[in-house]
Amino acid sequence: MPQMLALVLLLIILYLGDVVSTRTKAWIPSVFICAVLFLIGYWTFFPKDIVARAGIPPVVAVMFMYLLIVNMGTLLSVKELLLQWKTILISLAGIAGIIIVAIIVGYLFFDFNTVVVAIPPLVGGIVSAIIMAQGATDAGLADLAVFAIIIYVMQGFVGYPLTSIMLKKEGRRVLELYHAGKWNSNNDPKSPLEKEEANSLDENPMPKLFGKIPASYNSSYFIFLRIAIVGFLAYFVAEILKPWVSVSPFVLCLLFGVIASSIGFLERHPLKKAGGFGLAVMGLMLFIFDTLSRATPEMLVRLITPLVVFILAAVVGMFIFSVVVGKILNVSRAMAFSIALTALYGFPADYIITNEVINNLCKNQKEKEILTSHMLPPMLIGGFISVTIVSVVLAGIMVNMIVKA
Repeated sequence: MPQMLALVLLLIILYLGDVVSTRTKAWIPSVFICAVLFLIGYWTFFPKDIVARAGIPPVVAVMFMYLLIVNMGTLLSVKELLLQWKTILISLAGIAGIIIVAIIVGYLFFDFNTVVVAIPPLVGGIVSAIIMAQGATDAGLADLAVFAIIIYVMQGFVGYPLTSIMLKKEGRRVLELYHAGKWNSNNDPKSPLEKEEANSLDENPMPKLFGKIPASYNSSYFIFLRIAIVGFLAYFVAEILKPWVSVSPFVLCLLFGVIASSIGFLERHPLKKAGGFGLAVMGLMLFIFDTLSRATPEMLVRLITPLVVFILAAVVGMFIFSVVVGKILNVSRAMAFSIALTALYGFPADYIITNEVINNLCKNQKEKEILTSHMLPPMLIGGFISVTIVSVVLAGIMVNMIVKA
């Protein structure tokens, strides 16, 4: 198969996933459609190395991971996140619930490696799924590499409808209080994503460490160079620490991205400014679906039971822990559970679902403003904490716990 034909076929699949997701208002996840089409392709006429033939071999995908995780780090600010401390505690409680219940249930029915591989994708998104899938592959565990991807693909089917139901319940509660004159609308702090959008309009095109350099020198190559330097430092420090402690360089990429943004070495969302964000995400998506080339119908049948058990265990765990902490913090049960559920999908699904619920419930602009200020920042930050931060750290730790076959 020629390279460009392979690339065209793969991009058709990614686009069809987006079309179906848009038409169904995200109720059918794009990743599910893509996964099904990839499986059909692999089981019919796709060569097993179609992703590599298209131009995304593993070494290129790893490069994209370094760039993307450093980029994720630049979106974080400890000061901004602390303004939503209740949301952070509820999100962390939900994650603790996932881990504890999944471990208990997992050890009752499955082996150690299955439990280790399952937990990080349940807490996060594409990056944690890739880290665990790659770790399972390196350990010679083909079934579990596919399992990590399938969890990432399927957990949204549980998370989306549950979140919609909970947010509608919360929205109706808030609107009832508002119409009864009992709702005290407070100015919720903006989420990091909203702050990032505001910062993108900043007139200063250079980060502060390079403020004296003319803006005309801040080319795409200069931005890529600075991201790559941060990624290399993460790799270098991880290698130095190896004799004492095994730390994933991807965890350090996240940390160093935060530091680089805070000291003014990198701007917010540098990949977007360099024009490379979309390409990097495309490369990673193709790489994650490439894992399905090893999936056989018999393997998928074997994985159905652990898939259902772990996803249900995750939902039960996050419900119990988030509701208890929400009760302590005086946050409603529906809102607390909604925040915890963002771990199953993250951004942009949390943004899409919340807006869909708000548009469905509200009859005028004032109601929309009240529900948006009340529900959107916690939902965005909940996904940000679980998918962007904790899942990457957790995957970086647990990938080293996989026992080789």
